[in-house]
Amino acid sequence: MLEILRRFFNFCGSKNKRKFYLSMAIGVLNSFFMALRIGAVAIMFKGIIENMQGIAEFSKNTIWLSFTVMLISILGAILTKKSMSMLQTEAGYDTCATKRIEIAEHLRYLPMGYFNANSLGYITSVTTNTMELLGDIATRAVMMITQGILDTSLIILMIFFFNWKIALVALAGFLIFLVINTLMRLNVKAVSAEKNKVDALAVEKILEYIQGIAEVKAYNLTGRQSEKLNKSIADSIRVNTSMEIKCIPLANLQSLIAKFTGVAVLLSSIYLYINAGMSLSDCATMLVCSFMLFNALEAGGNFSALLRCIDLAVEKAQKILDLPTMDIEGKEITHDSTEIKAEKVNFTYNKDSNSGRKIIDNLSIVIPEKSTTAIVGPSGSGKTTLCHLFARFWDIDSGKITLANENIREYSIDSLMKNYSFVFQNVYLFQDTIANNIRFGNPDAPMSKVIEAAKKACCHEFISALPNGYETIVGEGGANLSGGEKQRISIARAIMKDSPIIILDEATANVDPENEKELVQAISELTKEKTVIMIAHRLKTVRHADQIIVLDQGRIVEKGKHDELMKNKGIYHRFVSERKEAVSWRI
Repeated sequence: MLEILRRFFNFCGSKNKRKFYLSMAIGVLNSFFMALRIGAVAIMFKGIIENMQGIAEFSKNTIWLSFTVMLISILGAILTKKSMSMLQTEAGYDTCATKRIEIAEHLRYLPMGYFNANSLGYITSVTTNTMELLGDIATRAVMMITQGILDTSLIILMIFFFNWKIALVALAGFLIFLVINTLMRLNVKAVSAEKNKVDALAVEKILEYIQGIAEVKAYNLTGRQSEKLNKSIADSIRVNTSMEIKCIPLANLQSLIAKFTGVAVLLSSIYLYINAGMSLSDCATMLVCSFMLFNALEAGGNFSALLRCIDLAVEKAQKILDLPTMDIEGKEITHDSTEIKAEKVNFTYNKDSNSGRKIIDNLSIVIPEKSTTAIVGPSGSGKTTLCHLFARFWDIDSGKITLANENIREYSIDSLMKNYSFVFQNVYLFQDTIANNIRFGNPDAPMSKVIEAAKKACCHEFISALPNGYETIVGEGGANLSGGEKQRISIARAIMKDSPIIILDEATANVDPENEKELVQAISELTKEKTVIMIAHRLKTVRHADQIIVLDQGRIVEKGKHDELMKNKGIYHRFVSERKEAVSWRI
């Protein structure tokens, strides 16, 4: 138990760990004030009983002394409980918020391959369920467990001042309670890992089902997909129920031990009084103690079953935070040139696994400053991967990529990314206002700059026609906008960022003819006086490029201008011919 708590406190960070330790120190005071009630009761019983026995006269001083002790106990308990609860709550929720941000920041610097290997559901589960468990349940469990142990320990300690024999009875019951509690935690340990696993899988399947609902309906897979979803939910129910079933018998047993210990203290006190081993006033005080002894400990004992789940949650979150990032401790480099060079670059996806596949093979290329380079080639030839390597979404296996004659590994990630703006084929817009989506690359930009960028991207007109204009909230991923509208907003976003290098990844591939003219105009505004790298399948978007690179199986097989490549009668010539034939086809 102590080791789990130690790991949890260390995970919370130095600031919040101090808050937890301070709250535990205040908890000792709280337990002292709670135990002080026994003293107030003992004073009153002693005065009443001695008066009844004719030993001493019952005086107002006795009442006032008992009242004062009780008042100190109550006020002290209230103040310390408030301070203790606030510190623990602040530390718990701050840990939850801080670690979510820390994980998000850490994910920024992981190689993109991590996101290919790990589903969105797993990452979502860690940042939601796992953090919620640590921020809410873990804090409450720590508070209840530590306070239960402290309260009971101090009451037993106070009993020693009255009668050591009764204290030993209470201590024996306390130790038996802890043994049963340990058995309960060990019983839960076996199912805790499975609980975390099925809970994460349930989140994964729910997200998968919702995100793929269009395909599920289109291919009439509703029943089949529902079976997977229902199975993951059923597994979660089964494992969580199993965990409860494993806990309940031992939880009831430890509750019985607590009750029986109270009865044992009560009977022992009466026995000692009858046999002249204890005064009547002390006996009466012990009877009160027998009811107070395990109140806090019982609640804490039930929460202790969650300690293993808390430990696994810490382990799960720490596992992500321990993932090696790309080397991000580079230099803040600024330069005037935007020339990009790749020298003998090799790159393999999942190179450490059996499924590794070489995508870029000994590739060398120069992209001059303020030029337009078009990259074409068959599907799977490495076009998108190459562009991602330029921006260091992955680290290459060997070779070198430079920007302005500086190895991109020498740049800090943030200073490198300042040089790039992207317009992808599949645009993602955040569930926020259109204005905030446009200013995503420049959060502090005034509204006038947002409108200026929107006008250049040819989207001001349709935005203004929306009910709330630029303050219109777009659905997650931009669900309530057309493909062309999303694409133009993403171009406005890139214009707002105003980076010197623009990468267009098939930006016009899925756009209807009505939007194409405006989209081409928007791209023209975006790429003025920029270094442009475009991946495209449409002839009109590549034929005027300063150079055209033809990739096949990760290698450059042709390079030159449109007219030169057409004369070669190679892959590019075939590419153009097939597109012309497709465009000229009529019903």
